[in-house]
Amino acid sequence: MAHVITANELKTKGVATIEDATSSGEEAIITIRGKQRYVVLSVEHYNYLRECELEAAIADSRRDVAEGRTVAESVAEHIARITSG
Repeated sequence: MAHVITANELKTKGVATIEDATSSGEEAIITIRGKQRYVVLSVEHYNYLRECELEAAIADSRRDVAEGRTVAESVAEHIARITSG
């Protein structure tokens, strides 16, 4: 479960608050006036999530190719197709 940090806590305690909140590998949610506004996570966790996004994009692309949802065309044909709204 994410640790919640208030904006006031962040102002008074600084970055140490974030370090404490994320030390267990969990993300931290920063709230402003009681509303969730930002998520803070370690760089390692961020990079892991980015890798997951890239793997999902690759899987989608492979599925498109396997199911024939691709277009083979020249650069000129491609530009003409995407600019002819």
